[in-house]
Amino acid sequence: MDPVEVRFPSDGIELVGHLRVPAASGAPAVVFTGPLSGVKEQVTGTYADRLAEAGYVTLAFDHRNFGESGGEPRQHEDATGKLTDLQDAVSYLAARPEVDRTRIGACGICLGGGYALRFAAFEPRVKALVCVAGGYNDPAAMRDGMGADRYRQMLAGFSEAAERRFTTGEVEYLPAVAPDGGDAVMGGREPFDYYGTERSASPGWVNRLARLSIRELVTVDLACGADFISPTPFLLVHGRTDAYCSPEGAQAIFDRAGDPKEILWLDTTNHIDLYDRPQFVGPAVEAAADWFRRYL
Repeated sequence: MDPVEVRFPSDGIELVGHLRVPAASGAPAVVFTGPLSGVKEQVTGTYADRLAEAGYVTLAFDHRNFGESGGEPRQHEDATGKLTDLQDAVSYLAARPEVDRTRIGACGICLGGGYALRFAAFEPRVKALVCVAGGYNDPAAMRDGMGADRYRQMLAGFSEAAERRFTTGEVEYLPAVAPDGGDAVMGGREPFDYYGTERSASPGWVNRLARLSIRELVTVDLACGADFISPTPFLLVHGRTDAYCSPEGAQAIFDRAGDPKEILWLDTTNHIDLYDRPQFVGPAVEAAADWFRRYL
């Protein structure tokens, strides 16, 4: 389905999205949020297109600081800002004449799964939630995993970077992905196999992230959404093999969530299978469409 470019404000920042509208008016709608550094033509666009074919109005958009959307500094992960973006995206959908404002859902993929969970847990306008291959960031778990002293030292390093930016006005950047184990925010082969190749080709994607994005990632608590998501219906889809967003972490989030909830395990070979591989995206979209059909 051909998307229509739309623009809407969030905190005075212009966000740019792709709206897909099925033939029927007064349809249910789904807002999307996706992987770290991702833009609307990539993972969220893939899922939005498939769910639009299933009859849903869908909105995939570039979060602030990324893609065609405004915001500074560029390529900086702003956790609080992204949650506000989602709130305003729902307000935008609710005002569209094609949308039944009482039937709006949210879908998050990869890191977007964590953001969608946290957002939907505190936004009653979201009537159903689907999270796919989610990254459910938890500062306590990160501190425990690396040790309290090392975690604190890392935070101190970010404070120094923040002071340098204050003094010089310059933003420090790292590559988002790099080949052959090079230094990057998303290290390793899997992210490069997607973002560093034609698989994800998009004019809006830039291979860099602000260094202080890492501070956002290690301090934001997205996992807490599991404790508050009920009674919003929650479907969790995850791969059995995933070295980046662990199956154990996904199961823990599911266990924390209240009813109604369901979990679907897919026999993936890696994390990015659920970005664009038809044999995995197909079942994930089918399950999401059925979930939204039941609850929207």
